[in-house]
Amino acid sequence: MDKKKVLIFGSNGLVGKSLNRVLAKSQKISEIVPSTRNDTNLFSFDETKKTIEKIKPDLIINAAAKVGGIHANNTLRSDFIIENLKINMNILEACIGYEEIEIINLGSSCIYPLNAENPIKEESLLTGKLEPTNSPYALAKITAIEIGKSLRLQYGHKILNLMPTNLYGPGDNFSETESHVIPGLIARMHKAKELNQETFSIWGSGHPLREFLYVDDLSYAIEFLLNKDIDEDLLNIGSGVEISILELSQLIKKIIGYDGDLTFDKSMPDGNPRKLIDSSKIMNLGWKPKIELEEGIQLSYEWFYENKT
Repeated sequence: MDKKKVLIFGSNGLVGKSLNRVLAKSQKISEIVPSTRNDTNLFSFDETKKTIEKIKPDLIINAAAKVGGIHANNTLRSDFIIENLKINMNILEACIGYEEIEIINLGSSCIYPLNAENPIKEESLLTGKLEPTNSPYALAKITAIEIGKSLRLQYGHKILNLMPTNLYGPGDNFSETESHVIPGLIARMHKAKELNQETFSIWGSGHPLREFLYVDDLSYAIEFLLNKDIDEDLLNIGSGVEISILELSQLIKKIIGYDGDLTFDKSMPDGNPRKLIDSSKIMNLGWKPKIELEEGIQLSYEWFYENKT
């Protein structure tokens, strides 16, 4: 088995840190080269290409992105589309002329249409309108998929696009306003507990159903896929388990030990009413997630508590 030299862009983010932890134990890897924003300015094509030419990796994992929850996506719309387009385009274009380099590009399940049938299959891409609150981010990710397909058809690159469901875990962004739902709830509810607040406001109605995946399970999926000859260019990666935002809030409330009452701020957007992706393709290959939601949230809260400022 050929061991791979892996270049990870975005190595200091939630997924990048997890990849470093998981791939360090893999027998399929000869060397991991992490690259943070301090190492490579991915907004610069020249810097991006220079890094790739210097490292000469067998595999690039693109885990770099500007990410955030509904509020951040809906209020920083131009930032999300412009920054993510630049990152993805520079990495992919810089690989032209290096067809031997394999690429794993990480996207998001937000690429799928708002009214796609659940569980959402990979074939649902570009079959309808996007969820409006995060459409700029989704369009940037869809563009990366299409550029990757074009490189494969025109130059012969081996590019695999992975679409994970909502990720969470240690090392996440626990901002109260710009994070994803689980770290945002953890940060805000912990603060409510510390301040002995009698009520805690859940953004939206609490009704939407969501699917979550512990970040290390994504990394193990990537490790699982290495050296596999897969006749797919797009794969969903999810847990297959969905939970309402209200039930999720109640679970986090129990883990944190918050005693107040939960209320609803219906002035905040709900986003997509239900989003469960169909991960049967990768599960049929033999991969399964290891960490259940309650255990994953407990691990996330412990990391947050130990690292909060």
